[in-house]
Amino acid sequence: MDQLFAELPPQMPATFLAVLHVGPYPSQLPGILNRHSSMQAHFAKQGELIRRGEIYVAPPDHHLLVRRSHVRLSRGPRVNWSRPAIDPLFASAAKTYGSRVIGVLLTGRLNDGTTGLYEVKRYGGITIVQDPSDAISPGMPASALKHVAVDHCVALAAMPRVLFRVCKDVVARSKELSLATGTGGPFHA
Repeated sequence: MDQLFAELPPQMPATFLAVLHVGPYPSQLPGILNRHSSMQAHFAKQGELIRRGEIYVAPPDHHLLVRRSHVRLSRGPRVNWSRPAIDPLFASAAKTYGSRVIGVLLTGRLNDGTTGLYEVKRYGGITIVQDPSDAISPGMPASALKHVAVDHCVALAAMPRVLFRVCKDVVARSKELSLATGTGGPFHA
């Protein structure tokens, strides 16, 4: 994950929400990402306003969700034997932001991410999956590719370039839609 954020340009027109399967154990992910990224990473806090250009990390033993431009944390049931899990985040983001969501699934075991990416696609979002042959643990990306019509399947080294291009396209499309409908910008719910 740190390799992905290290290669993203500082002017990324997006907000990032990250989930790592750490369970109830301490996580150093925000610190690691801060050493490798031009964006600020921190553990998400309940009710926190989501701001562009930041990385919100799921705290240990909490699902990370979004609702109306704010962070929600949940200690609900484990999903795919994990808490935090990526499926609840993808599903909540898809329901909140629809076609403005870009779901990115990296290496991992089992099948967390498959149902969530399906929801991202169902609500009109874009899906990007790490090529299983490039993943340390190919289970999650392979499951997603088997069950979801993924938009992009790329090696981790190519992902920053693809993500930046897709991000710019989503922002441009959202701005066009906002102008046409008179609604708020791309990060308003």
